[in-house]
Amino acid sequence: MSDEAYSGLRRPPTRAARHGAIQQALSNSAITSQQQLATVLATQGIEVTQATLSRDLDEMHASKQRQPDGSFAYVVPESTVSGEFSKVRPMPDDEDDAEHGAEHSTLNRAEQQLSRTLTGLVTSVATAQNLVVIHTPSGAAQYVASVLDRQSIQGVVGTIAGDDTVMAIAVDAETAQDKAEWFLLLASGGESSHMSSKQQG
Repeated sequence: MSDEAYSGLRRPPTRAARHGAIQQALSNSAITSQQQLATVLATQGIEVTQATLSRDLDEMHASKQRQPDGSFAYVVPESTVSGEFSKVRPMPDDEDDAEHGAEHSTLNRAEQQLSRTLTGLVTSVATAQNLVVIHTPSGAAQYVASVLDRQSIQGVVGTIAGDDTVMAIAVDAETAQDKAEWFLLLASGGESSHMSSKQQG
């Protein structure tokens, strides 16, 4: 199912989320330059410098390959797309480490643990009625779902996981919107407004 089918798809400001957006852009369009890629990312609210974009493409082992029309476009090797999630570092970008560390200090212990897991393993969050749809790198969804299941999150009755997508089933659409916002904040390493009541170990 495409991202357009979801309501309010948003990405946390992490390297993993940015890589997910780049992967999606390269899969959906013939991207022939970094400038074009930066423009595509900007339409999703992801502002990135050329230096960061070059680093991302290098980390993803992206290269230019000849297309059927003779042009050259960026592609990501299949081994990278389907690689093990354990290779993804569950942490914010290096340049944001200090900021996120300060924010983590405002979270309770359960939320800090959940935030450490989600940061780097959540590439986007959206809702579809009473479902919270959480995208992850390939292979990470079942791990993320198992972590959420262990948290006994109020208002979430369970999760279903595939390869790169987790569906957290909320009791109603309003709760799903609330939890989607909360998951996004935790995945961003940010302060949650739900600190006091939602998680029990």
